[in-house]
Amino acid sequence: MADYRKLGKTSSQRKALLRNQVTMLILNGRITTTEARAKEVKKIAEKLIALAIKEKDNFETTTVKVKVPQKDKDGKRVKEEKDGKKVTVFDEVEKEIKKDLPSRLHARRQMLKVLYDVTEVPTEKAGKKRNTKKVDLCGKMFDEIAPKYATRNGGFTRIVKVGPRKGDAAMMVILELV
Repeated sequence: MADYRKLGKTSSQRKALLRNQVTMLILNGRITTTEARAKEVKKIAEKLIALAIKEKDNFETTTVKVKVPQKDKDGKRVKEEKDGKKVTVFDEVEKEIKKDLPSRLHARRQMLKVLYDVTEVPTEKAGKKRNTKKVDLCGKMFDEIAPKYATRNGGFTRIVKVGPRKGDAAMMVILELV
């Protein structure tokens, strides 16, 4: 017997579908999909959340000095002229960063094998290209999701049946983080 559902797809298509759905579940907290897909996504998501819970406190903080460009009231960099060239002016700031210990780094890389990179794009048309930003899903797993579920021993997701889909009567469900 197979340990997983084939979902009527080739292995590469199935892997891409499941990766995408797990990524959207972590990003949005809930997805609507078919029952068979939801059961497969649930397996993967539960393992990732358990991994995040195990490694959530496994880091050390260090203070580093960082050069940050000065900005004017409009948010543009301040430039000053040196030897006939315009040069950006920098300030030195002390910043506290989290440094992963080896086991947490390994867990982060295991998560990155499953999760896709997500870029958030603003809804308003003005500044769509400039204001895009990458979402750190591994960071979200360690900082938001893991502390929320730290006291639970499993059962981080819930499947709620919605009803049959209109086109082919496949059972539709909502898969959400509890």
